[in-house]
Amino acid sequence: MREKEIESYLRDRIRRIGGKAYKFVSPGNNGVPDRLVCLPGGHAVFVELKAPGKAPRPIQIHQIGMLKQLGFRVEVIDSKEQVDEFVKELSGNAVSPA
Repeated sequence: MREKEIESYLRDRIRRIGGKAYKFVSPGNNGVPDRLVCLPGGHAVFVELKAPGKAPRPIQIHQIGMLKQLGFRVEVIDSKEQVDEFVKELSGNAVSPA
């Protein structure tokens, strides 16, 4: 399975629970997470998507760490099953920082 398939699956699942999964691009800031998930109630979660079994690159790890230091929740997801778990949690609970 390719990363793009997981990303599309995430976008569709988030839409079903009333949220948006915006493609996140920040010129001049390599390694930022792929998606910014915005949910009803003003909650936001950054999501880095990977192909199954792949790990974030060092620049991505750095960017994830910086976002977490600012108090944001950042998830790394590499399967449709992880998307399902993530969406189930979001639809049943308030979103809390990592």
